[in-house]
Amino acid sequence: MTVGGYAQLLDTETTFGSPKLSFDWEDWVHGMAPSLKDPMWSVRDAPSAAGRFPVVIYAPSFSAMSWENADLCEYLASHGYLVLASPDMGANTRGMTADISGIEAQARDISFLISFARTLPNADISEVAVAGFSWGGISNLFAAARDNRISALVALDGSMRYYPGLIKQSGYVHPEEMTLPLLYFTQGEITVEDQSRYFTSKDNEGPNVLNAWTHGDLLTVHDLALVHVEHSSMYQRNETTWAAYEKDHKADYSRSDGIIGYAWVARYTLHFLDAYLKHDATALSWLKQSPAQNGVPPHFIAVDFRAATGTPVSYEAFREEVGRQGFEHAADIYAAMLKAKSDFKIAQVSLEDWSTRPVDNGHLPEAVAILKLTVQIYPEAGGDFENLGEVCVKSGQKQLAIEAFRKALQLDPDNAALKAKLNELQVITR
Repeated sequence: MTVGGYAQLLDTETTFGSPKLSFDWEDWVHGMAPSLKDPMWSVRDAPSAAGRFPVVIYAPSFSAMSWENADLCEYLASHGYLVLASPDMGANTRGMTADISGIEAQARDISFLISFARTLPNADISEVAVAGFSWGGISNLFAAARDNRISALVALDGSMRYYPGLIKQSGYVHPEEMTLPLLYFTQGEITVEDQSRYFTSKDNEGPNVLNAWTHGDLLTVHDLALVHVEHSSMYQRNETTWAAYEKDHKADYSRSDGIIGYAWVARYTLHFLDAYLKHDATALSWLKQSPAQNGVPPHFIAVDFRAATGTPVSYEAFREEVGRQGFEHAADIYAAMLKAKSDFKIAQVSLEDWSTRPVDNGHLPEAVAILKLTVQIYPEAGGDFENLGEVCVKSGQKQLAIEAFRKALQLDPDNAALKAKLNELQVITR
């Protein structure tokens, strides 16, 4: 493959069998002219290596093509990762839109690619990371909030930092509850004044993702030598784009410094994925070392590592703790979370759905524990008391079944079926 070989993908990006290059992409390719013949590492139709490999989904920046960071993707693939990417498109148009519907469109594409990876024989779908640049670095956060197949996130100066208002508007993205490890690259210093100038107050009214990210490991790499656009290898190659961004350089860093800085972005990404997808202890130790210890030239990057602390107060975290401590501790775990966050309440439907799975699989004590917690939280839920009674009958807990049916009958005194169930247990009802 050459850079020009990747550029040819633009011809059929949306027209498939009928090649057609839009005027915008013509300008883009023209800006790439000096590097179109540069060789890349990838080989067309190369035979697959034996084995199964962790999956990395690459999420491009605003309206960008799938191969905007081909160098990083190839680098990861050459070190034992299966890498997939698709163009960044809006919900109804080829161009992305700067709103919730646009973000969610890309988030759905991310989940689609994870599902597609399941069809590939060399994909280890149990280990999945999503790396996103700019706009892709907010869409991957939205995807992770709804797709529990994602195990780690990488954000290349991601928009999750710059558009907290959109995160707040979503209503379901809660960085303070997320437990995934996150690697976040920031461009050379951006000030509060810069934030105010570039983003509206509505954009800024929301959670600071990096400050809120306390329940998952957070590695923040400050790319002092890079401006935003230099986190993409193809943007670095584009002469037209470069001319527009050169004025944004900090201090006396040069374009050649940006290339060196990008190489360290790739190295830190690889070690992060090795640490969290391949569970390599040596890679994790490398991440925690200073840049100087890792051989980074002076003045290029600064690194902060913050280990996860505590347990988030969320339904997902509750389930994880029950799985770790045992179902018999479900009520105690819930009480501890309620003490930490007084307005915490698990949705009734979530508990009901959860309780049916152990029953279906013959794990009756586990189902009893969840149903007992359900009626504790929702004492007016007559149907759940009845379900508790039925499971207790199946598990041989006759007295507990009687008590549950009696409570259900108090809440629904005209329920003839409940009276019959109590009669079957030889209980005299009034």
